Amino acid sequence: MTELSEEILERYQVRNTKKQKAAFREFLKEKLPGLSEEAGGGLIRSSNLVLGDPDHARVVFSAHYDTCTTLPVPNFLTPKNIPLYVLYNLLLCAFFFLVAGGVSFLLMSLTHIFLLAYFGSLATVLLFLLLFFAGKPNPHTVNDNTSGVISLCEIYASLSEEQRKSAAFVFFDNEELGLFGSRLFLKHHKKAMGETLLLNLDCVSDGDYLMMILNKTARALWEPALREAFTQEVPPGKTVLWESSSSTLYPSDQLGFPCYTAMAAFRKSRACGLYLSRIHTKKDTVLQEENISWLQQGSRRLMEGLTGQEENG
Repeated sequence: MTELSEEILERYQVRNTKKQKAAFREFLKEKLPGLSEEAGGGLIRSSNLVLGDPDHARVVFSAHYDTCTTLPVPNFLTPKNIPLYVLYNLLLCAFFFLVAGGVSFLLMSLTHIFLLAYFGSLATVLLFLLLFFAGKPNPHTVNDNTSGVISLCEIYASLSEEQRKSAAFVFFDNEELGLFGSRLFLKHHKKAMGETLLLNLDCVSDGDYLMMILNKTARALWEPALREAFTQEVPPGKTVLWESSSSTLYPSDQLGFPCYTAMAAFRKSRACGLYLSRIHTKKDTVLQEENISWLQQGSRRLMEGLTGQEENG
């Protein structure tokens, strides 16, 4: 990996608070001349980092740079087993409400004051929300989403000046709070993104099953070029999966874009099939560099092919 990627892993894994994100943005702008900042939004303001010209690019590479708080349980995702994913989240919600109900029952039993019991239950729910959205920043974010950030840096470094003219790179803010940064970017560049391919990298370093999730427009316009670029030199022990967004659940920044491919790495078990775990916890420490290298090489081949088409055309 480049020195830039190694420095991000060593010094800038935590990008959660306003101060931490500002420090990272300044660092990256110093290391990547030409990087600009697009800020905006309403109650929740976002600051995206943009390298290149997305309004004239043929491919926009993206990854969110904000990171999450430390949670007691992982964000467990099963992209091809949607009922299990829904059940997992329902059980979490049921647990939180049971705890809140238990607090309310205990206060009512001890004080016989209904309002106290009610507000005690409400305070418990608010405490859980604070834990999720404003708790202690997770100190380990290798997979989610430092892996996507360094992948963008590696891809950019591997491209020639000519290839960079057809590409743009976007580091989204506030994915963890609800995709606010990517929505802001799409608002600013909606017209240009009609048939421009968005390649979104999120959680790409922990798993042997490398999944490419294409929406309908990307399948129609880009699938042959993507397969040509990313089915070569697959690392030993890795499997590349090509999936449709209509049958695959992957909630990340690509949602809402007219033409996208989401990239992520998964593990697999007999019990639940493909799954993503350990993220949002202190166990998010796995970096499989071969995944990053595969993404970098495939992206370079994709841009080489597009540059060749333009020269021949």
